[in-house]
Amino acid sequence: MRGKDEQQLDVFSYISPEQRVPQDHPLRSRRAMTDEALRGLQPRFNKLYSKTGRPSIAPEKLLRALLLQALHSVRSERMLMEQLDYNLLFRWFVGLNMDDTIWDVTVFTKNRERLLDGDIAEAFFQAVLQQARERSLLSDEHFTVDGTLLEAWASVKSYQRKDAKKAVPPDDPGNATVDFHGEKRSNQTHSSKTDPDAKMTRKGKGKKQS
Repeated sequence: MRGKDEQQLDVFSYISPEQRVPQDHPLRSRRAMTDEALRGLQPRFNKLYSKTGRPSIAPEKLLRALLLQALHSVRSERMLMEQLDYNLLFRWFVGLNMDDTIWDVTVFTKNRERLLDGDIAEAFFQAVLQQARERSLLSDEHFTVDGTLLEAWASVKSYQRKDAKKAVPPDDPGNATVDFHGEKRSNQTHSSKTDPDAKMTRKGKGKKQS
């Protein structure tokens, strides 16, 4: 017999997020390591936060959220808040209940900066990393590289020879014609006139320089 596609918008659930996460889920061991690291940071939390005023985001929850962002490559804190709103696994790991309101992005960022300025976030990540190292969970057989492109005020045409005595006036100041055919360029011989800190690079062997 075919079941009916009945839908209810307002329901009560008596199953907690803790019960919904499988016992063998990888995040369970990471949560245990995280909580152990956080216990060691309690004295530093007490010194950083005032005993009066409005309660801020719990530093334990904030650091767990930042760890999730790093582990799952969440591109921005805005997307992280979106994930925490509907992702039950993320809610459980951070320590949020089903009905807890998700933090405003600007509030989250402000509280995060407090932990970064106090070097607590670095101490937290180092503590988690040390536990992983002690349990032989790390491997040097592979590594991850952040391939995010950095914005620079330099185009291919802005690179000129460092030993050039006098630059030739461009035929078009807005988009000058430059012929690089047959010319060998490198960071040792050329530099950008609009952004000296920018460097030339290749995406791979045989690929064009950019």
